[in-house]
Amino acid sequence: MAKETAQLADYAASCRYEDIPPDVVERAKQCITDTVAAVIFGYDLPWSRMVVAFAAKNGAGGNSRILGPGAPRVHAPAAALANGALAHAFEMDNLTWPSTGVHPGATLLTSGLALAQERGIGGRALITAFVAGAEVMIRIGRATKHSNESRGFHAPGTTGPFGAAIACGRLMEFDTERMRNALGIAGSLACGLLEFARAGNGAMVKRLHLGRAAESGVLAASLAGEGFSGPASVLEGEFGFLPVFCGSEFDPHELTDGLGDSYASRSIMLKRFPCHITAHTSVQAILDLRTEHGYAAADVASIHIAGNDKMARVNNIPSPADIMMAQYSIPFCVALAHVRDPRDPRSFDESALREPQIRSLAERVTITIAKERPTPLAALVTVKLKDGRVLTRCVADFKGTPAQPLDRGELREKFLLLTRHCNGEHMNKMFERLQNLEAESNLDWIGACPQ
Repeated sequence: MAKETAQLADYAASCRYEDIPPDVVERAKQCITDTVAAVIFGYDLPWSRMVVAFAAKNGAGGNSRILGPGAPRVHAPAAALANGALAHAFEMDNLTWPSTGVHPGATLLTSGLALAQERGIGGRALITAFVAGAEVMIRIGRATKHSNESRGFHAPGTTGPFGAAIACGRLMEFDTERMRNALGIAGSLACGLLEFARAGNGAMVKRLHLGRAAESGVLAASLAGEGFSGPASVLEGEFGFLPVFCGSEFDPHELTDGLGDSYASRSIMLKRFPCHITAHTSVQAILDLRTEHGYAAADVASIHIAGNDKMARVNNIPSPADIMMAQYSIPFCVALAHVRDPRDPRSFDESALREPQIRSLAERVTITIAKERPTPLAALVTVKLKDGRVLTRCVADFKGTPAQPLDRGELREKFLLLTRHCNGEHMNKMFERLQNLEAESNLDWIGACPQ
C-alpha cells in the first residue's frame, strides 16, 4: 500500500542544509528576496490594510513583523496571515514554471519567517525550511494535474497549507511522526474558491487565500508540536486531499517522484509583470513588437492571441470591473502594455482602469486556443494595425523563468522598484543581507522599513 504522505514527511524531517545543492540554495534566496519586496509593496493597498488591521487587533503582543513601513509586531499566525495576503496583494509574487498551482514565497517565506522571528531562528534554518516546504508543496501541486482548479478551487489556497506546515515543522525540528501529523492537520485547512473569477467581483478573496494558507501552516505545525494528530494518509487516502479536491484526475506518483534526488525548487519562477502569469507571454510579445516596429496604441486595429485553454476561458476578460480583475485579465494587461510600463505595479492603478484608450483596446483583443504550443504558457500574438500591417510574435518563455533566471542586478532592480517608497539606502542594505541570508543568526531585521 502506498504511503506517500509518510514519505514526504520523512523527507522533510530529515532535510539538511548541507545536503541542498548550491544552486537550489540560491534559488530559495532569490525567491525569499522577491517575496520580501512583494510584501512590502503590498502593505499600503486598501485590501491589504483591512487584513493588517485584523491581524494587528487579533495578534497583538508577538515578536513577528508584518512587513511594511510602520507595521506592527504580532504573533506568528497573525504575521503569516497578513504577510501571505500582502505577498499576493498585487500579482507580483513568485510561482513555478510550468505552473503547478503553488506560490512558494507567499506561502513558505511568510509562514517560516513569522515563526523564525518569533523564536529567534536564523537564516540557514529558514532556507532549509523553505526548500523542504517547496519540495513537498510543488510535488503536491504536480500531483493535482490542475484538476483542483478545473473543479473550482483556487489551487494555491489548497496546496499552500501543506507547504507552510512543512516549513514550520522543519523550523521546529519535527521528527517524521510530527511532520506527518502537521501534514494531516493541514489537509483539513485547505480552502479557496475561484468564484471571484466568474462573478467578476470580490477578487479581494484571491489575496486572502494565500494569507490563510500561510496562517494554516503555522496552526498545523503548532498543533502537531503539541501532539495533535492528523490522518497519516491525508494526501492519498480514499477521502484524502487528492481524491476529494481533484476527483479522478490526479497522479499520486508525482508526490514522491525524484524526492531527495531532483529538486522541484529549481522550477520556481519570478514575475516581471504585476499580472496573472497567463498574461506574461502576451505582454512580453507586445513589448517586443513595439520595440521592433515602433507603433503606438492609437495605431492598433485589433489583437489576437492564440494560447492555452485557461487564457481563453478564464483570463479572457475584456471589461474587468476592478483593478484586481484587470490584473487577472489578459486583454487589459496587453492593452496597458501599449500605454504604460507593465513592469511597474504603479502602472496598474485606478486611473488605468478608467483610461479610455486602455479600455477600448482591451475590448479589441480576442483569445483562442492554439492547437500546438512549445511551452504551456506560450502565446502567439497577432497585432493588426490600422495601416494594414500585420505583426506577429510568439513568446514561449521570458525573463524570470528557470530557463532565463533574473541575474542579481535584475533582481535588485525589481526589489528596489517595489520598495521605492521606503528609504533607499536601507532597502539596498536589506537586499544585500538577503543575498547572504545563510550567514544571518537572527532575522528580526527583515521587514523593518523606514520611509
